[in-house]
Amino acid sequence: MRRRAGVPIIAIIVTAVLCHVASLAQQSAPAPAYLGFDRNDYPGDENLKQLRQTFTYAGFWLNPPPGEKINNWTGKRATLQAAGFGFLVLFNGRLFAQLKTVANAARLGKTDAQEAVSSAQREGFPAGTIIFIDQEEGGRMLPEQKAYLYAWVDGVTAAGFRAGIYCSGIPAKEGKSVTVVTAEDIRQNAGGRKIAYWIANDACPPSPGCAFPKRPPGPTESGIDLADVWQFAQSPKRRDVAAGCPANYDRDGSCYPPGVDQARHLHVDVNTATNPDPSQGRTR
Repeated sequence: MRRRAGVPIIAIIVTAVLCHVASLAQQSAPAPAYLGFDRNDYPGDENLKQLRQTFTYAGFWLNPPPGEKINNWTGKRATLQAAGFGFLVLFNGRLFAQLKTVANAARLGKTDAQEAVSSAQREGFPAGTIIFIDQEEGGRMLPEQKAYLYAWVDGVTAAGFRAGIYCSGIPAKEGKSVTVVTAEDIRQNAGGRKIAYWIANDACPPSPGCAFPKRPPGPTESGIDLADVWQFAQSPKRRDVAAGCPANYDRDGSCYPPGVDQARHLHVDVNTATNPDPSQGRTR
């Protein structure tokens, strides 16, 4: 009876080592990140092609942005999708002064959720799209703010969409030796609710300032592990926060994207995410 030739031991060892190295490489390789922009005013159809050279997705307001009385993003979802953009879908939330009481805040959260969902449906965003509510005020959330936010989250989720919150990722001083990060405060009090987090931190470091790197940093490089999206540059530059940033903002304090004539004043806020369609709002 012939004895089959065995596989040399050294070959087995080499194969095992190579497989282990490949496995480690896959585990340690960071997920690719993608740049996106947001701004209060729609940038104009004529600028989309140039913006798409730098950005993979765009912020999309469902109601008037902060400080505005109208929303000129209305009706532009199909145009942006045709231009190749993914989406960060935004709903402008209430300020603390508007909430008054916990009970009133909860009622407003519920009705605002209905408005956000109705607007998303009119624009053609599919069920399951993540809608981010804009929580402009930072620090520890007060009872009225928590009642509003969580009622809004519950209403959006119950309607078949997914809820996200845009909020600060910068430690805010609370007393002599205590700081609180708004995103973490919201997460800790969310009662297990599934919420996506779009955090804002334009302080340098960790922000690169008004930069458009070919290999963008990942959202967790903001220092907030729960971040799904990181806004690392704002227009205009917040001098109290971003004073330590490189001199890569324009002299007027704004952040302008590459290839766009600055005379158009097409300033942007810059974001990074590990999904080219962070709200998953595309329909094809």
